[in-house]
Amino acid sequence: MKKITYSLIVLLVISLSAFALSLVTYKVKSPYEVKFEGGRISGKFETLKANIQFDKADPGQSKISASIDVESIATGFFIKNNHAKDALDADNHPTITFTSTAVSKSGNAYQAVGNLNMKGVTKPVTIHFTFDDKGNEGLFKGSFKVKPKDFNITRNGSPEELTISLTVPVTKG
Repeated sequence: MKKITYSLIVLLVISLSAFALSLVTYKVKSPYEVKFEGGRISGKFETLKANIQFDKADPGQSKISASIDVESIATGFFIKNNHAKDALDADNHPTITFTSTAVSKSGNAYQAVGNLNMKGVTKPVTIHFTFDDKGNEGLFKGSFKVKPKDFNITRNGSPEELTISLTVPVTKG
C-alpha cells in the first residue's frame, strides 16, 4: 500500500512539474507602444511595467498584470499633456493598472478579462489580443475600449470612448 501511495505522489509531483514548465514568464522589451485614441484626443504612454505569465497552449493558466505611469503621457503637445494629467488626477493616482482574472483563447486570438484601475476607480475590461511566438521572443498585440466617464474622467473635452492599442514585444524571462 505504501508503494502505491508513494508512486501516486511521485506521479502527481511530476505531472504538476511538467504542467508548471509550460507557463512561460515574459519580460517586456523596447520599443513597446501603449496608444490611446478617441474624439480629438490621441497619444501614448511612454512607461509600461508588466508581469506576463502566458501559456499559449493552455491560456487559462496565464496571468497578466501591468502598470503605467500617468506622468509618462505624451500627446505631442505639453498643454494637452498637462490637461490629461489633471483629468487623470496624476498627483493622487500616479498609476494605471490592469490585473487579469481570466485569460482564454478566442478563435485565432486570445482575450484577457481583468480589472482596470484608473483614477482610483476599478472596472472590468476585456483585452482582445494576439500572440506571435518567435521562440525566445514574442509579440503581444491587442486593444480594448474604455469610457472615461466610467472612471470619473469628466474634464471638458474628454471623449465618450477611448480605444487603447497595445503592441508589446517580449522575451522569455
